[in-house]
Amino acid sequence: MVTDVTDADFEAEVIGSELPVLVEFTADWCPPCRQMGPVLKALAFEEGDRLKVVQLNVDHNPETTNAYKVLSMPTFMVFRGGEPVKAMVGARPKRRLLEELSDVL
Repeated sequence: MVTDVTDADFEAEVIGSELPVLVEFTADWCPPCRQMGPVLKALAFEEGDRLKVVQLNVDHNPETTNAYKVLSMPTFMVFRGGEPVKAMVGARPKRRLLEELSDVL
């Protein structure tokens, strides 16, 4: 399951997570972000035992968006142990996303 996070719960849901977390910084007006929806749902289902997948709406959560200097959507960041360890920008197929995540899982 892909969870929505906000500025208010980002620390608890992402920074404090035991699992690595893939955060998609997204926006309602972003077609590539909507395109990634099914990919992220499949990834969350298939890799849920070793990866948490969340989305943060940049328009509604400027504090976290600005803190991580997110300028383009979709931006994906992987957090492990409370720290960002990888960032990727732009839509991509699930297979490619998994390949890019292999070194952080």
